Formats: sequence, structure tokens, C-alpha cells
Amino acid sequence: MVTVNTLNEISLSEFVETLKDIFEHSPWVIQRAGEFRPFVSREALYEKMVAVVQAASEEEKLNLIQAHPHLGTRKPMTSFSVSEQKGAGLNQLSEAEYELLLEMNKEYVQRFGFPFILAVRGKNKDEILQAMNERLKNSKEQEFNQALSEIYQIVRFRIEDQII
Repeated sequence: MVTVNTLNEISLSEFVETLKDIFEHSPWVIQRAGEFRPFVSREALYEKMVAVVQAASEEEKLNLIQAHPHLGTRKPMTSFSVSEQKGAGLNQLSEAEYELLLEMNKEYVQRFGFPFILAVRGKNKDEILQAMNERLKNSKEQEFNQALSEIYQIVRFRIEDQII
């Protein structure tokens, strides 16, 4: 855990290093937000990070979305993602469930061009599969916006876990 005051006092490079995994493989968000220090609270920090993403180009937003792992993947992820997916039971899928998730992920990526993103904290594998199934019916624009909304929720959880 780190305090907001500590984040305000350290160098920008230390700020980025400390918070680099808050946004999955996208330290540019932290870098840009850090330029607005000092922050009066972790909520103010969160709001600035969201504003940085909202002000980013469509290409940067797409790259941010694409930096997230596929749910249930067995590929390398940040420690945050490993913990979040484990908490949702995605590390304990049966082979059939794993194959179903892979197939749905593949269909989702083919349809939208980016991975399915869901803030999985508090959800179980059945709720996750149901959400993916429902969201496959959305338009690309709806899913792009939903993916960003899910990222914001994931970031909120991560900030609450890391900053006091």
C-alpha cells in the first residue's frame, strides 16, 4: 500500500513505476496522469486517470483495450490480472469450460477486434460466461465503450487495493 501523499512527493518516474500495472501494460496513462500532481485523494487520482483515457486518441484507447488479457488465458498477465481471474475461479475451469471460454473469446475477438473485458471481482465463472454471451450481441461501438467502462471499474478496484 502507498499513500496519496507519497505518490505526490516521489519523482514522476517513481510514480509511473509504482503504479505501472494499474492500467494493464499501459504506463502512458500513469505518466500523463502523474503530470497533474498533486492529488488531494485517491478518488482525484482515479478521476484524472479516467480523464486521461477519455482524452486519448481512438487508437490509444484501442491499444489500451488490446493490452488486456483474454479471460481465462494461460498466457502471462500482470499480478493484478492473475489475482482477479483467480478470484473469479477462472484458474479452476474444467477442460470443457476452458474450451468454451476460448471459443467465446475467439468469436468475440473476431467480431470486435479486441479482447472481452469484464471487471470480474465478485463474479463467478458462470456469470462471466453469461456476460460474454450477452455482450456478443452488442455493436462494435457499444462494446468499445463497454470495454473502457470495465477498464475504469478494474482500475478503481486496483487503486482501492493499492492506495490509501
